[in-house]
Amino acid sequence: MNRSLKEKLEATFSDIKVAAPEDDRMVITTRKDAVLSVLNFLKTGGYQHLGLVSCVDWIEDNEFELVYILSAYLQDNYEYSIKEKTNIILKTRISRENPQFMTIIPVFANAEPYERELHELFGIHFEGHPRQIPLLLERDYSIPPFRKDFDTREYVKEVFDNIPVVEEKKK
Repeated sequence: MNRSLKEKLEATFSDIKVAAPEDDRMVITTRKDAVLSVLNFLKTGGYQHLGLVSCVDWIEDNEFELVYILSAYLQDNYEYSIKEKTNIILKTRISRENPQFMTIIPVFANAEPYERELHELFGIHFEGHPRQIPLLLERDYSIPPFRKDFDTREYVKEVFDNIPVVEEKKK
């Protein structure tokens, strides 16, 4: 584990939890209002690759958990350093009832399609996002389809039971 990074994070940010469940993974949990600052701090510290933005639906807690995965680029062609081996997972929770969060595009431009996907599949509105338009889906849903309260069976019945039967030609 990168102990110096853990110490720097804990010294710089209040209300932050830093854990290292494995040697090559660091999990940071923070308040939603600190995410941009923590991401800037990590990017400045050499973790310049945003590998993924994802979401977990904690329906029982009435919250979504946004998950950002960062890593550092290989600096030496022959050997990985501790920093380059470490994957950083940054987590924060937001309300499920009013799922709004600020865009991280000013820090990581490649977050744009990830935020569009989360907007479309979970219904999260990213404030400041330049174009929250559909990325994957062709139709509108009353409940975004990746939420745990989306009824897949009802959707299939509603959509596919209304498709007319095509009869085969008799020879």
